[in-house]
Amino acid sequence: MSRRVLIVGATGSFGSRLARGIVATTDLGLVLACRHPAHGAQLAQALRAHRPGAEIDVIGLDIETVSPDQLRAAHAFVVVDAAGPFQGNRYRLAEAAIAAQINYLDLADARGFVADFPRLDGAARQAGVTALTGASSTPALSNAVLDRLTDGWQRVDTVEIAISPGNRAPRGLSVVRAILSYAGRPVRVFDEGVWTVRPGWGMTARKAMGALGGRWLSLCETPDLDLVPARFQVQRSAIFKAGLELPVLHLGLVAASLLVRGGALRSLEPLARPLRAVAALLVGFGSDRGGMLVEASGRDAGAGAIRARRLLAADAGDGPTIPTLPALAAIRQLADGRLNRPGAAACVGVLALDDIEAEFKPYRIRTRTEVERPTV
Repeated sequence: MSRRVLIVGATGSFGSRLARGIVATTDLGLVLACRHPAHGAQLAQALRAHRPGAEIDVIGLDIETVSPDQLRAAHAFVVVDAAGPFQGNRYRLAEAAIAAQINYLDLADARGFVADFPRLDGAARQAGVTALTGASSTPALSNAVLDRLTDGWQRVDTVEIAISPGNRAPRGLSVVRAILSYAGRPVRVFDEGVWTVRPGWGMTARKAMGALGGRWLSLCETPDLDLVPARFQVQRSAIFKAGLELPVLHLGLVAASLLVRGGALRSLEPLARPLRAVAALLVGFGSDRGGMLVEASGRDAGAGAIRARRLLAADAGDGPTIPTLPALAAIRQLADGRLNRPGAAACVGVLALDDIEAEFKPYRIRTRTEVERPTV
């Protein structure tokens, strides 16, 4: 029996992409866990077509009732939660994995979930397992980029991170609910040198994103709003924004968020299904090109002013795979013993940028770094 990875939410948008990445680039076995095993069987058949003879099992699993014994029965060395949504999610799966003495990863980008995750640290250390949350675009990739950009700097003054998927990228219901959960609601941010509150999906501006052109962006609630100011001792502002490629969708959501800001609605989250249906009507417009922009300014090793930015652009629909690649890098390192950090923490300062970007090779993903040293 080969070493096995248990993926929870295996038939979802991210889980299925992670499964394909494992089959295509490793010799690890897979256990696909999903609510509907028949769907998992279809995915397993498709994966075996890419790697004949691959060891792939399918099990039914409900994270609301999962037990350590169920996880032990899968004979996996790591459990990956790719299901979501993580907003308001409990830690039952992580706790079960730790109790079963199995390593744990997730793709969480929910601020509260990631912030509270270290409460599992004591149990994970005692069990001798590595438990990492946020092994995804944020916070794992975004922080790895910042680690590279600001290496050797004396001071970091500002940070802005932005993600903008192409309009043809899949929109899972959990992703839509996550965005709507904070749109128009107060979001705590570090801005103008103080902790303050800004409206979710506010601070709207159009930004040049390299090969992607100009994209509308608005304030997004992610773990980086807490992690970046703390890790990099940011002096002035640390902002994370996200955008929808089509202006009609992005600015339409800005307008809808005003109903929450004005008190007419408590939240837009109950409208997730109809708003997702509206977006689906426009899926033929826009492009399948998405990307990420990470910018920082401050003082370099010689105390000179410096501004650095790293742009990432994904073509041909490869963008939705990016959130799974930090997890794939972590799985690879857990399998070969390079990653062995007993405890529970956010996946920051764990994976080097080179390790994550090594997973970009099969895809049409381009990166570019720009550095300026203003004289004024």
